[in-house]
Amino acid sequence: MKTILVLGAGRSSSALISYLLEFARKSNNQVVVGDLSYELALERVNDAEAGKAIAFNITNDQQSAEAIRAADVVVSLLPPHLHPAVARHCLAHDKHLLTASYVSEEMQSLHHAATAKGLLFLNECGLDPGIDHMSAMEIIHRVKQQGGKLKSFESFTGGLIAPETDPENPWRYKFTWNPRNVVMAGQGTAKYLHNGLYKYIPYQQLFKRTTAITVPGYGQFEGYANRNSLAYINAYGLDEIKTMLRGTLRYKGFCDAWNVLVQLGCCDDTYIIEQVTGMSHADFIEVFLVDGSGSVKQRVVQHFGLHPDGEEIKRLAWSGFFSDEKIGLPNGTPAQITEHILNKKWKLHAADRDMIVMWHRFVYEAGGKQHEIQSSLVVTGKDSVNTAMAKTVGLPLGMAARLLIEGRIKATGVQLPVLPEIYAPILKELKEYGISFKEQERTL
Repeated sequence: MKTILVLGAGRSSSALISYLLEFARKSNNQVVVGDLSYELALERVNDAEAGKAIAFNITNDQQSAEAIRAADVVVSLLPPHLHPAVARHCLAHDKHLLTASYVSEEMQSLHHAATAKGLLFLNECGLDPGIDHMSAMEIIHRVKQQGGKLKSFESFTGGLIAPETDPENPWRYKFTWNPRNVVMAGQGTAKYLHNGLYKYIPYQQLFKRTTAITVPGYGQFEGYANRNSLAYINAYGLDEIKTMLRGTLRYKGFCDAWNVLVQLGCCDDTYIIEQVTGMSHADFIEVFLVDGSGSVKQRVVQHFGLHPDGEEIKRLAWSGFFSDEKIGLPNGTPAQITEHILNKKWKLHAADRDMIVMWHRFVYEAGGKQHEIQSSLVVTGKDSVNTAMAKTVGLPLGMAARLLIEGRIKATGVQLPVLPEIYAPILKELKEYGISFKEQERTL
């Protein structure tokens, strides 16, 4: 019997744990789920014969060592900054590690040590990053095998809400993953390549610089640049590429309204606002405005030169930013208060259905002509627990863990899922769960 240890039983863990429990039942293996909350871990295991729940705290070295020593493969859904601590325990006890998070410098520094021990530390194996890498590499390798030369690659992914969910919500958005990460998204400078030129977008410009995208059958969206696209030129083997852009997808109009919050300073997490007790939502916006006459709403309109009945103001008003409702916190950073206010409207209700949309565009040369491939994925959740986000983040991780247990992955060291031995079987199995791409190709 082999043991898979899953660390973290939160929002994105449901599909992963269900998949692994079913695999363990059929293969006579075991899944151990560890979380700070033993009750939450127990809820995820749900009396499954092949499952076991434990209390787990990565800051408790003895507890962590015991749990990881007893496992064969460790899957970490802990916050990204805790992955290196998990990785060090995995190194000490010769265990493979899987995460859905971006590779940090600290994680990358463990590559040679993991390789020397024959261990795989597979990162970025969720949705985005994860399925985006795998689906892109499948097409990139196919184009190269046919003699084509990639000239441009653009990729956008968004966790949204399904069209029928909350029809009065003008943002067409709710929190389907860590709310804090949503509020903090885009901070720093986005880096990408466009027509052979390096481009840099500072945070204060990010939501003004969007790309219009049409997904067949689902209409218009917009995307903004995501983190450091340049890092994936080498990872994807695209040394001759002229355009490389990875980004986040939103419904059309989202970014203009979000930019108002960014420009006001509502997403700043560097200082505490005092005396929040008794403060209303409108009072929170007031702290960022210069003194003047008129309501908070009127002054926001004047400050940004907006139409009083424009879409930006409609979204902010619907969210309650101009209301007299009390915030309900004793204090907090602007980002924490913004998250708290938005969560009152953006929290998924039981019957709400989320929707994942992923879109790739490739331009390549072959036979003296330029060709374009557009590839898109749309996945809709069932309810607030069985979400498309949990499904698309968790299933690739679960499948990778199964492949490791079965001895079907030979790669070692710190890796991304860009190797055929990893992405090919996972993409094939994902189709059985309704996660498949539609492609359109044309000659330009």
